Amino acid sequence: MLPAALCLVCMASLFGAAQAQAFSLDDVAARAKELWEKPFVAPTSNLPTEFRELQFADYQKITSREDKYEWHDRKTPFKLSFYHQGMHFDTPVKLNEVTATSVREIEYDPERFDFGDLKISEDADSKLGYAGFRVMYPINVKGQSDEIMSLLGASYFRVIGKDQVYGLSARGLAMDTALPSGEEFPYFREFWIERPKPEDKHLVIFALLDSPRATGAYRFILRPGKDAVVDVQSRVFLRDNVNKLGIAPLTSMYLYGPNQYPSKPNYRPALHDSNGLAIHTGSDERIWRPLNNPQNLAVSTFQVDNPKGFGLLQRGRDFSQYEDLEDRYEQRPSAWIEPKGEWGKGKIELVEIPTPDETNDNIVAFWSPDEQPKPGEPMQFDYRMRWTLDEPALLDEHTAWVKQTMRSPGEVKQANLIRKLDGSTALLVDFQGPVLAELPADAAVTSQVSVSDNAELLDNVLQYNPQTKGWRLTLRLNVKDPKQPVEMRAALVEGDKTLSETWSYQLPPNTVTAQ
Repeated sequence: MLPAALCLVCMASLFGAAQAQAFSLDDVAARAKELWEKPFVAPTSNLPTEFRELQFADYQKITSREDKYEWHDRKTPFKLSFYHQGMHFDTPVKLNEVTATSVREIEYDPERFDFGDLKISEDADSKLGYAGFRVMYPINVKGQSDEIMSLLGASYFRVIGKDQVYGLSARGLAMDTALPSGEEFPYFREFWIERPKPEDKHLVIFALLDSPRATGAYRFILRPGKDAVVDVQSRVFLRDNVNKLGIAPLTSMYLYGPNQYPSKPNYRPALHDSNGLAIHTGSDERIWRPLNNPQNLAVSTFQVDNPKGFGLLQRGRDFSQYEDLEDRYEQRPSAWIEPKGEWGKGKIELVEIPTPDETNDNIVAFWSPDEQPKPGEPMQFDYRMRWTLDEPALLDEHTAWVKQTMRSPGEVKQANLIRKLDGSTALLVDFQGPVLAELPADAAVTSQVSVSDNAELLDNVLQYNPQTKGWRLTLRLNVKDPKQPVEMRAALVEGDKTLSETWSYQLPPNTVTAQ
């Protein structure tokens, strides 16, 4: 019996050691609190000139070697590849691997990279680090690693599911976005990635956030699939008061689409990563706000207490809507945020920034609490992110959605049946969904429309659309002061039953209507 007893003692000791070494969000939160207790120290660049002065095309030549991926020799479908420092990615990010019994740093190794035809001296590449990392997983073809998550720069990250390509980005935290004082960009200074077991279908990533006015701890659980799902836990400590705090921020690009003409002729009918902000309020209202590329900075605010969901969506999955064989905008995912628990009183804010081309992310959306905790008090916001191509699945079957919004010069039909432009502006809104498809064409569907005081509503016409088995709403209006925006809202009803989400549109100031 003695050897058996000793064996049990040994096993208990090993188990206790493993438990003692277990890594959790509490460990990262403790580090975040330690950071909070000290003055902020900005990261120092260690980047040699030859890496700093790389052009983007040259930086892209630095690729990760597949035979040097982290876990390439382990029986797990998850692998890690790394971003090299270069250009404005000039400070290293510390990466660690977590197992049941240990935490070890993943040290920089230039042998992990192929530098192509770049001429890099050995001295320049000797004391660098990683700028970020990618998660690889066979999401499309069995046994073939695809990049499904990218973490690079500040607190930005992007995720994709099956048959998707990168589009919009998410962030850990947004601070003072679109304020005259300037935006502060917190950054993830250190990551811990749990080594996955062979049978695991998820990957756990911890991140430590830092900035002049905040520190934070994050836990991401990534679940690959047709939709990529990321469960987020966050613990944030404010060093100082923040004028505007953005929770679960999303960043995207909108250049033009059917509701806004391109500044120059283009064969592509639309060019955007997202075309609308969707909101599911705590009171169960569904709102759809089509995006704009305004001439001046625009900020729209929606008071939403205890939101049930919000996101930047890419509605429209037909190639003909984009006609772009290279960038494949029809395959770019929507990102939907589902809060866990009650977030309290606050607002969802949409920021639209003018951009002349598609290289700039000019759309930001986030939830902002009405009240912030005092500096040093932990702030907790947990949520689920869904990266999807199936936007209708985000709604319930009893709610119709806005398929598209189109803008056109307003016109009237003359006695001779020839159409004539009259200086007005027309908005055409297509609603569709199962709840509408089940109705006969002569159903008593009506529209509830409101327009702000800066416009006179001339026409409000609702027609059955046999092509979509939905309804098309046509609004024609005169803008009173072109220097001011026009706010509009519309929804479909049948009697006292609401059939659709609320279309909430802003016609930006100085909107040029071609005549």
